[in-house]
Amino acid sequence: MTKKRILIVDDEPKFTLMVRLNLEKTGSYEVKEVNAAKQAVETAEQFKPDLVLLDVMMPGMDGGDVAARLKSHPVLKDVPVLFVTAAVSQGEAGRQGYNSGGLLFLAKPVTLDALIEAIEANLR
Repeated sequence: MTKKRILIVDDEPKFTLMVRLNLEKTGSYEVKEVNAAKQAVETAEQFKPDLVLLDVMMPGMDGGDVAARLKSHPVLKDVPVLFVTAAVSQGEAGRQGYNSGGLLFLAKPVTLDALIEAIEANLR
């Protein structure tokens, strides 16, 4: 079985580490974490993820800017982006996430089950 590549972009190292360890523990994912938004596109070019988990509020460059750069990149434009953010409440997001303009937002804190469910739904 080929592991799916997941790139996590979030300025909170404890969050990215926790998510990476939990996703890798499933045996289904190869995970790379980046804690600076400005490194996201370069890392994605090298890592070639199947999906990107992206925070919205980060210093220097927000997640919307990162997503726009990914979507305008000829090689990365079709890679699904899931926003994982505290900017959306659990009530707004629900278990399936909040869809806005074709983008999926998951509320922090997110459970591992909900995260994996969203990842799998967007990898299909």
